[in-house]
Amino acid sequence: MADHYFSRTPGVAARLREVEIELGGRRLAMRTSSGVFSGDGLDHATRHLLQRLDDEAPSSTHPAPARVLDLGCGWGPIALALAAHWPAAEVWAVDVNERALELTERNAERHDLPVTTSLPEDVPSDLRFDAIWSNPPIRIGKQALHELLLLWLERLADDGSMTMVVGRQLGADSLQRWLDEQGWPTERLGSAKGFRLLRTRRPAPTPAP
Repeated sequence: MADHYFSRTPGVAARLREVEIELGGRRLAMRTSSGVFSGDGLDHATRHLLQRLDDEAPSSTHPAPARVLDLGCGWGPIALALAAHWPAAEVWAVDVNERALELTERNAERHDLPVTTSLPEDVPSDLRFDAIWSNPPIRIGKQALHELLLLWLERLADDGSMTMVVGRQLGADSLQRWLDEQGWPTERLGSAKGFRLLRTRRPAPTPAP
């Protein structure tokens, strides 16, 4: 457990490698490493999530977000995709793994994509996010995952939403039900290759009596 990708300082030595991923029609070389999530390259779940991002075009009813967050950024594919897709947005990338944050920062600088990296506790408490995108760390355990999601859902702006990709066999359907039970309306955006795309929105305020 101590050497897993959600450790603050991975116990395994850093073995750097180069991978190529496609973001917004561009092939980008990215630096990854051992000791971070999916250090061998882009995982299937994240690829599925990024395909959904391609469909998120701003409109009069759904304007582009001003501030977005990649929760559990790893080496940065989601954060960089958010920065490329919404170039005017303020993009934050959060992870407990310091090696992951360093990789994300270097990959963002390499491709001139503005991304702010941060440990969770260093994100200013008054910041609110219009959108959170995440391949959440399911394997930290159900209770820890629930606490993590509730913590960051509270950081959504009034009209904000969190979009997640979760494996069906890793409890996507039960997670959706649980979020609904907690008062966070959650819909399934799609399902493919064993993964669910879930979107959770801040509930509408209760009208004053």
